[in-house]
Amino acid sequence: MVAYEFYLHDPVKGYELVGILPERRKNPERITQESIMRWGENIFGKDLNVKDIYFIQVTINADTGNIIRPNPFFVNQKKMKK
Repeated sequence: MVAYEFYLHDPVKGYELVGILPERRKNPERITQESIMRWGENIFGKDLNVKDIYFIQVTINADTGNIIRPNPFFVNQKKMKK
């Protein structure tokens, strides 16, 4: 199952998990970054500044309940110049 983890950037505490919302829409054309951010804002409160929150898409294994996050990647400048 696809879900979205929402994080808040707090200058003092760093990044904090606000919550996880499962994707339930069947029509993939309706799924946009803007619609996901609006959804998170509606669920987690209007007090959150959209500039201070972000989300990552994760997959939840239906059998185990484990959350599978995408692997982060880093590109250094030497690799970019090639």
